Amino acid sequence: MLISQFEQVRNNIRHNLAFDDQVSAEESRRKGKELRKGTPRTSHGEWKAPEGRKSPVELLASQGASRVQELLPIRYERMAESPFTFYRGSALVMANDLAQTPQTGIHVQACGDAHISNFGLFQSPERRLVFDINDFDETARGPWEWDVKRLVASIEICARQRGFAPEERSKAVLAGALGYRNAMNGFAEMGTLDVWYAHADVEKLSAHIAQQIPKASRKTASKTIEKARRKNSSRAVSKFTEIEDGKLRIVSQPPLIVPMRELLKTNTDPLIANHTEKEYERFIALVLAEYRKSLSRDKQHLVKQYRAVDIARKVVGVGSVGTRAWIVVMEGSSASDMLVLQIKEAQESVLERYVGKSPFLQHGQRVVEGQRAMQTAGDIFLGWTRAVGLDGKLHDFYVRQLWDGKGSFDLETINAESLTALARVCGWTLAHAHARTGNRFSISGYLGKSDTFDKALLSFAQSYADQNEQDYQEFMSAYQAGRLS
Repeated sequence: MLISQFEQVRNNIRHNLAFDDQVSAEESRRKGKELRKGTPRTSHGEWKAPEGRKSPVELLASQGASRVQELLPIRYERMAESPFTFYRGSALVMANDLAQTPQTGIHVQACGDAHISNFGLFQSPERRLVFDINDFDETARGPWEWDVKRLVASIEICARQRGFAPEERSKAVLAGALGYRNAMNGFAEMGTLDVWYAHADVEKLSAHIAQQIPKASRKTASKTIEKARRKNSSRAVSKFTEIEDGKLRIVSQPPLIVPMRELLKTNTDPLIANHTEKEYERFIALVLAEYRKSLSRDKQHLVKQYRAVDIARKVVGVGSVGTRAWIVVMEGSSASDMLVLQIKEAQESVLERYVGKSPFLQHGQRVVEGQRAMQTAGDIFLGWTRAVGLDGKLHDFYVRQLWDGKGSFDLETINAESLTALARVCGWTLAHAHARTGNRFSISGYLGKSDTFDKALLSFAQSYADQNEQDYQEFMSAYQAGRLS
């Protein structure tokens, strides 16, 4: 039984990771170009809800079954803020829709939730600030075009949210599409190692963007970058903790941040309900011990030098709300030597319903391996684990630093020029992730040098933004009627 299971996993990995190594770059380009016959580039511009389309409310409700029930109202409240926040939380809805759209058949390591808010800043292991995709909860092997469509639709929806004129919205969407296409064509001309090591260094990026945006916007961008530079574990400790009875304790900010000592008194989550603080501390210690095994030996030694001081549940994101997430404050050699880790539950990717099960048996590993494949530089503390919870069930988790130079651009106040510049950079970044993990020559061959694909994506983005607004209204009706809980 175990042998056959292993063989299946191995075969799945072989199938999903195959880039057809025996085919030359030129042959791959030719095959990519030939795909236009069966799937014309213009076909990607089409979106019309198919007959019998699944209700977005039903799809969202289906995700809630495996989540912490008391947190779901927070998720729905955040999604209710605007069509854009609804879009951020409805990756499953769009995955269901994208499965009905034309496909080239070329697979990459897809993000699965490549909207514009999921791109941002963080520190590389060399302590340089870089720009990259920063959310991988939904990553899986899947069609490259699904990621691009989710990105361009998010740009259109964001631009509508900001009240931009139609021509400004179109310019931003086209910038994202063009950024992707130009970057992919460029990567197809580069050597493999050059593609692998390419990255969006923030110093160079800032200089590039500065040429495209007004002077006032440059100051805003600079403030965002400087704020990200200052975000580290020390600042996280300053923000989230205080000294209580001579001990460092996480400050309670219910329901968003609740220390474990408080949570255990009232919580109904079966994972932790009806258990003592000591029992839960042992569970978290087990999670961290198993997590260390996923790290390289030098990182294992590094993490072992820290001890947990306090634990709290922390609500994060929009679409992720309801999955279990904790922050663990850890102390090293002294009270000034601190590390804050985030333990986050990993569940089935929204893509898996439509592209097949992940070859990885653990969803935490799926997230981590996907992130490592797509990013040039990643968090040195990134790892995964599977543990039996206090509810007697298996749960998958991944672990990372809470703050490590993390930052994002404020889309609530962004102007049209800055959104266009950001869209272009996001397009480049997504193309780089796909070039690292898929056949960049075939994708480039398919895209070509003309703007045919760009215009198709503009049409799709506009149509799908309309769909998103309709879905948002359906969601709001259910939410206000109390049918979502």
